[in-house]
Amino acid sequence: MWIKIFKRTLLTIIISSLCFTSNLFSNEIIVSEKSPIKSINHAIQIAEAGDKIFIKSGYYAEGNIIVDKQITIIGTDDPVIDGKDDGEIFTVTADNVQISGLVIKNSGTSYLKENAGIRLEEVSNCRISNNKFVNNFFAIYLAKSSSCEISNNYIVGVKKRESNSGNGIHLWYCRDVSINNNTILNHRDGIYFEFVRNGRIRNNYSEGNLRYGLHFMFSDSCEYRENTFENNGAGVAVMYTKNVLMEKNYFRHNWGTASYGILLKDISDSKISFNQFEENTVGIFIEGCSRILVQKNDFRKNGWAIKLMANSMGNIFNENNFIANSFDVSTNSKQNFNTFEKNYWSSYSGYDLNKDGYGDVPFRPVTMFSMIVEKQPTSLILLNGLFIKLLDVAESIIPALTPEALTDSKPRMRMINEKSDF
Repeated sequence: MWIKIFKRTLLTIIISSLCFTSNLFSNEIIVSEKSPIKSINHAIQIAEAGDKIFIKSGYYAEGNIIVDKQITIIGTDDPVIDGKDDGEIFTVTADNVQISGLVIKNSGTSYLKENAGIRLEEVSNCRISNNKFVNNFFAIYLAKSSSCEISNNYIVGVKKRESNSGNGIHLWYCRDVSINNNTILNHRDGIYFEFVRNGRIRNNYSEGNLRYGLHFMFSDSCEYRENTFENNGAGVAVMYTKNVLMEKNYFRHNWGTASYGILLKDISDSKISFNQFEENTVGIFIEGCSRILVQKNDFRKNGWAIKLMANSMGNIFNENNFIANSFDVSTNSKQNFNTFEKNYWSSYSGYDLNKDGYGDVPFRPVTMFSMIVEKQPTSLILLNGLFIKLLDVAESIIPALTPEALTDSKPRMRMINEKSDF
């Protein structure tokens, strides 16, 4: 009798132990059309903090999916999560969430709500990586979030009009967010920052966006490096901001009547260096800016390399290459409170008798015709006329309209090579 009771008790202990061990390590939940769990929402409901949800290849249309637990969601073989053009798809409200490997498409267009493929709402330490976002109003939206990473995503919208297109990656009131190695196409703004601190944007490709490839507003102490902004309404707009580092980026083919490589408005204490501006309407447009260092950049074949407004002061332009631009520098004033020095100008025709590498005659980058065009844009039709060239030569000898103080006192005689001189 006692032996039977002992055996039964021992068996119960063993079974309980096995069940406990199974629960301890059963942190993977499979979602697929053939598994017992067919719904992502169901998987999240039964998941516990730290669990991993694997979503197998298939088609899932479940409305708004709320992620309110610290879990990892991983797609295998590109499962499609379809919002069916109605509302938001993923809303993340928990810290330490990771989402990767999904195809997320068709969040609903709205004029009242910023419906997103994935929204991070007041969270920290989340990671959104290796996903495909197709035809979403906003692709990724972060609000009041910190220490998050957005990386290696492919984001493509269907650009129509600015009014019914959202942004590819949108940050509002965020801190310490990294945005790396993403491709963003055909949205309103590729990347948008508003009230962001310590944002880091690196190695992204932003093309074909209706307004800007990157848009900064009131976002101090941010940096972007090694990004490409190509064929956008305008490359980058940085406004009402300070302490921004812009380094080793490419600004190409941003053409249009109001298009720029970079538009700077009310910026201070920032640095723009080692960038390439090629075939933009305007390389850099500068208005109301101060204490910006523009150094070691290439300006090639732009309409205007630099448009510098009269209310910009204390900015330094040195060791840049200005090559084959229609206008190297344009301004709207005869006054100048900025410094140009040691730049290479392909249109400089001076000489270097002492062979120190710098021209002996100062260079005036602002031509008379550029001043005329600033006041009468339609006069651009005369750009390559012989009479205009004669006027520019006369103005360079006896300045009458151009700012006499805006000169490069030490123009370089040879182009600055990045490897040897930078």
